Amino acid sequence: MAHDAADIDRHVRTYVMVFASLLVLTGLTVGVYYLHLPVLPAIGLALVIATIKATLVACFFMHLISEKHLIFAVLLLTVMFFVVLLLLPTLSSDLGQVKI
Repeated sequence: MAHDAADIDRHVRTYVMVFASLLVLTGLTVGVYYLHLPVLPAIGLALVIATIKATLVACFFMHLISEKHLIFAVLLLTVMFFVVLLLLPTLSSDLGQVKI
């Protein structure tokens, strides 16, 4: 596949912008630590930042941004199962206790 110089420059510029965004978001994650927030808001904010970073990596470095709709459907299903597994301990906290 032959690419012209402008096409390659456009791809390199995109990768550099994503890399710069990841650096900024990593700095933001470190900055959140110094805010001394309560535990739950700090974890929530860190998870939001990590989700944005993971989305950038998956879309651009793993080239999922140009995939077909089936890939997005499978990815969405995976995210839904992941959220359910994260919530499972809070949803089943009553199930582990034995009542006499």
